[in-house]
Amino acid sequence: MSRNKFDMDEEMESSFNVGYLKRTSRYLKPYKKQLFRTMAIMLVASAASLVGPYLIKDALDKEIPSKNLQGLIIISIIFLLTQLFNCICIRYKIMSMSEVGQSVILNIRKDLFEHLQKLPFSYYDSRPHGKILVRVVNYINGLSDLLSNGIINTITDLFTLFVILGFMFAIDVRLTLVSLLGLPLLLIAIFSIKTAQRKAWRAVNNKLSNLNAYVHESISGVKVTQSFAREAVNQEIFEDLNEKYRTTWMKCMRVQFLMSPFVDNISVIIVSAIYVLGMAWMNTGITVGVLVAFIGYVGRFWAPIANLANTFNSVVNGMSYLERIFETMDVEPNVKDIKGAVEMPEIQGMVEFDHVNFSYEEGQKILDDVSFRVPKGSTIALVGPTGAGKTTIINLLSRFYNVDSGTVLIDSVDISKVSLHSLRSQMGVMLQDSFIFSGTIMDNIRYGRLDATDEEVIAAAKIVRAHDFIKNLEDGYYTTVNERGSRFSAGQRQLIAFARALLADPAILILDEATSSIDTNTEMLLQQGLQELLKGRTSFIIAHRLSTIRNSSRIMFIDGGRIVEAGTHDELMRLKGKYYELYCSQFKFLDAV
Repeated sequence: MSRNKFDMDEEMESSFNVGYLKRTSRYLKPYKKQLFRTMAIMLVASAASLVGPYLIKDALDKEIPSKNLQGLIIISIIFLLTQLFNCICIRYKIMSMSEVGQSVILNIRKDLFEHLQKLPFSYYDSRPHGKILVRVVNYINGLSDLLSNGIINTITDLFTLFVILGFMFAIDVRLTLVSLLGLPLLLIAIFSIKTAQRKAWRAVNNKLSNLNAYVHESISGVKVTQSFAREAVNQEIFEDLNEKYRTTWMKCMRVQFLMSPFVDNISVIIVSAIYVLGMAWMNTGITVGVLVAFIGYVGRFWAPIANLANTFNSVVNGMSYLERIFETMDVEPNVKDIKGAVEMPEIQGMVEFDHVNFSYEEGQKILDDVSFRVPKGSTIALVGPTGAGKTTIINLLSRFYNVDSGTVLIDSVDISKVSLHSLRSQMGVMLQDSFIFSGTIMDNIRYGRLDATDEEVIAAAKIVRAHDFIKNLEDGYYTTVNERGSRFSAGQRQLIAFARALLADPAILILDEATSSIDTNTEMLLQQGLQELLKGRTSFIIAHRLSTIRNSSRIMFIDGGRIVEAGTHDELMRLKGKYYELYCSQFKFLDAV
């Protein structure tokens, strides 16, 4: 478990472009009516709220000097109503945009998860799962504020700026021009720090991804950690990654909040200048009411600018999340339905490999010109040394990978030309590491066929000899299963997986070391159920325990990516080749034990 493995930041495969925002806008399209309605309400509310300083100007310059109490009351009532209307509109905006934002997040997360399920095994083989998880959860959650508030707030603030400028020019042109002197400085600041902000957020996301990946792997491997007393070493690695995340976050915050103080300082300088110049121009048409109203508008003028600066920070942050999210969505599955893929007909069970070559990595051939033909209903056993290519054969049959050259056919149909769903839905695969999902035992067995009745589930469990241990649990088939079935032994998990495979009733069954964790006594009982499981279907069995495959229709010995021997058990024993040597060495070992 190398420290460097988790301290390696991900490199972006492409630079950010505006196209990401365009893609995000497609998620907003279904809510455009709600967006326009909210926008219209907020624009009206914004305009109404800006009447306040102008009313104060009239009160100071007209109603108070003339001692018009009725006029003051009317102005006060109008002012109160505009503020009340603004509060109601803001509440509506918060509720409406929260709904839109969360709906968009829901749809982005749904699409990302759906895409992840289509990606091939090779994608997951080359990435820590924690780094994938952080994109589905943390990064999409990070878009919440941008989608819920950023869009409407940006448009409203821009509209507010123009309305304020209209009021300001209407009150006094000279003071308005003074107020605008700070804008060039602000634009310089924005363009100066935007690149630094984006780099800072990218660094934060990298460190969070590294930390999440390490935590995910550490929790998954906690039993091994405790078995080898690695707690102190793991804690050291975690603290190192955690500290790097904290340090990177603090650097990011220093860049993030450069904008707000800059805006505040410009605002204070401009207000001070207006006070000084306003007092100096008192004799040229500027009244107390004009000055007070203008100061009110200047304060409001810089408020939306500060909001826009904060929104800009949110956009920059959101861009860094969008980069990661869409980078994942842009990974093109190399195992997918070809254009014009047809539905796989009902499988009868004849399988053929025709001069198949395959490599996981270029230049490292795993299968070398493999050809064989399997009649319908046969049971084929694949044996041989570790890494010889046995699991690769069944991976290609299930089309988890594409062949480099050659053809894999089922019932004389090239499986590369049929849809993946129509192919895999007629196949059952049971791997050595039997994965058990959270839920009940009933749910886990029914995973093989969701419309199965309880009686069918129980019948399948009885056939594979899983019923006896299940019925003795506290809640029987409705016993809650821990994550990955950790409360059960490896053998019990395999029996549940056997029941799941039997219930699915596949036309082609694949068992990869499916009995490796079952004790000898249980295996003897399971053999009867296994024969029931194999009856009437084409089956491929990978097994190092040769006692489980003696009755196979055909045994193929794989070595160096080639089929070096093939035949029945008796034929291969008479041949006295590699299978004979393996069989004899295994049973000599058992006799010695």
